[in-house]
Amino acid sequence: MPCALLRAGTGAAVADPVPIKAVPDQPPGNGITKPRRAGGQARFLTDVIVELGLADRDRVTAAIEEARRTGKTPEDVLMDDDNLTSDGLARAVAERHGLEHLDLSLFSPDMQAANLISIPAAKRYEAVPVGYIDDRTLLVAMADPANVLAVDDIALLTGKEIRPAVTSREDIQGLIARLTRLDDVVSGEFYEEEDTAPAEIVDLRESADDAPVIRLVNQIVAQAVEQGASDIHLEPMGNELRVRFRIDGVLVETAQVQRRMVLGVISRVKIMSDLDISERRVPQDGRVGLSIDGHHVDLRVVTLPSVHGESVVMRILDKDSVVLSLEKLGMAPAEKDRFERAFHQAYGAVLVTGPTGSGKSTTLYAALGELNTIEKNIITIEDPVEYQLLGVTQVQVNAKAGLHFSTGLRSMMRADPDIIMVGEIRDRETAQIAVESALTGHLVLSTLHTNDAASAIARLIEMGIEPFLVASAIDCVVAQRLARKLCQYCKERQIISSDVLRANGIRSQFDMEAYSAQGCQRCNYAGYKGRIGLYEVLTVSDEIRKLALARAPAPEIADVAVRQGMRLLRDDGLEKVRLGMTSIAEVTRVTGTGAAITD
Repeated sequence: MPCALLRAGTGAAVADPVPIKAVPDQPPGNGITKPRRAGGQARFLTDVIVELGLADRDRVTAAIEEARRTGKTPEDVLMDDDNLTSDGLARAVAERHGLEHLDLSLFSPDMQAANLISIPAAKRYEAVPVGYIDDRTLLVAMADPANVLAVDDIALLTGKEIRPAVTSREDIQGLIARLTRLDDVVSGEFYEEEDTAPAEIVDLRESADDAPVIRLVNQIVAQAVEQGASDIHLEPMGNELRVRFRIDGVLVETAQVQRRMVLGVISRVKIMSDLDISERRVPQDGRVGLSIDGHHVDLRVVTLPSVHGESVVMRILDKDSVVLSLEKLGMAPAEKDRFERAFHQAYGAVLVTGPTGSGKSTTLYAALGELNTIEKNIITIEDPVEYQLLGVTQVQVNAKAGLHFSTGLRSMMRADPDIIMVGEIRDRETAQIAVESALTGHLVLSTLHTNDAASAIARLIEMGIEPFLVASAIDCVVAQRLARKLCQYCKERQIISSDVLRANGIRSQFDMEAYSAQGCQRCNYAGYKGRIGLYEVLTVSDEIRKLALARAPAPEIADVAVRQGMRLLRDDGLEKVRLGMTSIAEVTRVTGTGAAITD
């Protein structure tokens, strides 16, 4: 078989290395890195990592020793300790096997080749065809080129010879997510029909043979989940339906649905969430559970009648993506210690404040995760219950049945709780019961809508709670925001001048080294990928209790807290800018132009 080798024990043809120029439309500097040497004597992957300068010998040696103790691979140990990136590992694997490395942020895959195998197959093998070497040979990007079975199966599926190349798992996952573009779905031949079958979707990715309207809705939801969106907005705009995803807190337009499909799409979403499709004059809300690629996702659906027609917003609750670790949320050691000391007390109230969508509930879930032991009875009342916690009694607010935060909280007090979590303090009655519970030997965790930590104390007093109760009950207040994290692959170092810093509310006489957002394929050209928390943690000291008794304004309480060691939101943001986690523009966006930060 010319230009091909048969792997021992298999029948799959694997193409010999040939010049990569055979792949069409790839200019020089196209994201392909050839190996320094092809084949040759077998080497340990750790030796290749050192040879390429991806990690020093001492760290690699320490990782090998830890791997022996823990049962992990040395490469996993290096990655867990942030001493090796996934892209660096891919480069080392490619060099070890004498294969090309593909950087998919620069390399432009041939989507026709990519669609030669199904999405489930691509995910199963962690491999995607990305181009044609010639009429008989495919270039296949793989996370693990040593997976002989994957090579065999892809050869059988495509009827082509296979030439493996290596790319990172992140790049593979990103490419798979792009295989089913919304624009391609919308531009197909559609019919203005509605499916009136009742319905929860069993598996969104395996419904390619369904009616076009159903397939379109399934693709929209699946694409949103793959891109990590928190919300899907379907908005009538003239004769079309605009589709937008909220990714990392920012809305991004994804597609326009054609006019003849608009009513069908809205009706399909309403059918899925068990809403009345004939009622278009009043808002409706519902919920539906979906299975997407094998894991469960809940959607909270809200419809709103507008002058252009019904708009729909779907909140995505992906239980597999929730972060229940304070370290991973981005809480610095000093703030984490203050917060942990507060919620490990036997009684008292701990409040988390911030605007909607700032991650308050996730922070409380992380705290409950640490407190959740067999010795404690934990009861929560939430609206809605977003994530189910094993071993915790979670109560869902039901206004139609008369179950509100206040009524539920009163009943919970008779159920022998050790720890109570109230989803949100919305009114005076709920606040009163929560404060009284904290004073009668219970630990109470809750959220409140205020701009900063100090304002929470003043807000409770303004709601009608007696100052002496607030001063005695509240032990800690955490204010937080979520800032987008800079993409680690494309961020660039920059010097921020003192003039720019002062324009952003930072009093500084010196320039500052930082990073700026650029944009690449991995982050969808946004410059950001993922989010990190910004925190200020106010511990209620005796001096602050006296201020609460005197009904002191929030700025006065904040001044005392800062003198006692509290770091303001924007100070925490500035530190994360210095560390290259986020940008000064992002910190300014989420914290506003409040009190200036001194450098």
